[in-house]
Amino acid sequence: MNIMNTSPFRKLIYFDEFSVTAKYQQLANSIIKAIENRKLQADDVLPSINELSIEFEISRDTAEKGYKYLKKLGIIGSVPGKGYFIKTSNVERKIKIFLLFNKLSAHKKIIYDALVSALGDAAAIDFYVYNNNFTFFKKLLQNCKEDYDYYVIIPHFLDGEENAHIVINTLPKEKLILLDKLIPGVTGDYGAIYENFEKDIYTALEEALPQLSKYHTINIILPHNTYYPVEIITGLNNFCQQYAFNSKVVPNIKKEEIKKGEVYINVMEDDLVTLVEKILSENLKIGEDVGVISYNETALKKIILNGITTISTDFQMMGEKTAELILTNSIEHIETKFYLTLRNSL
Repeated sequence: MNIMNTSPFRKLIYFDEFSVTAKYQQLANSIIKAIENRKLQADDVLPSINELSIEFEISRDTAEKGYKYLKKLGIIGSVPGKGYFIKTSNVERKIKIFLLFNKLSAHKKIIYDALVSALGDAAAIDFYVYNNNFTFFKKLLQNCKEDYDYYVIIPHFLDGEENAHIVINTLPKEKLILLDKLIPGVTGDYGAIYENFEKDIYTALEEALPQLSKYHTINIILPHNTYYPVEIITGLNNFCQQYAFNSKVVPNIKKEEIKKGEVYINVMEDDLVTLVEKILSENLKIGEDVGVISYNETALKKIILNGITTISTDFQMMGEKTAELILTNSIEHIETKFYLTLRNSL
């Protein structure tokens, strides 16, 4: 007898191919949800690892990892030779979170890891990435099948941002947390952990004025067809006007002539490697002839060329504070801290 065809279990498991949430976690979340909804009860028999693997086209490792996770929580048990079963229907209800990031990066991973760590076992997270594409962003929210307790959204778009507030305003505001950026036009009372991009770059450069004084021009590298908050340019221009620096947006660092007496700010990680290679090929000294400032602190930037100066928000704090808003049911708006770390590159 094929248990998959005879038990309600077959209809209770759902794998979302658009979700970045690991499939083993989606499997576990589906079983937990079914228990919460009383569609699975104590002593109900579960499919074998092989049956799960075949029916849902997942690896045996994925199925086994999902079951191991549920066993660790004490939700399911197993009997050698007989298989897996629901051990208890007294499942503590988890906070259901729809987590929507604009892209995956080392810094977004810091936010994610801090959020997950701070929430612990209190939450079940469905994780999606829309790659700065507004159409995909809209589709993911409109096709959302769950009734989530929270929608945590990082709203950065290559285009279509002028309509983002319309989509976001369809969500219940008491369930909304905007992360990293505020969107004009979003109404109601909701939580937010955000950067002030315009103020942050201005303040960081102002703090670095003694080191910047030996240069005359500040360039910022912002490649075509990549996302960056336009407020960064506004903040840079305001600073340069206030303190009499020339400024320039560099769309392609590979084609740019590196000049003595200029500072270069990279926002995209790949551009830093190209920039450093070009400076060294011109036999210019970083920190003397040419200045380098890099967005987003990483461990590697502490040691590259005796240290790269960075300007960076506190991504760890962003994830932790998001968890705090969720656990305390808060609609507070919190501006993240922004740091200048001076090193030899300036």
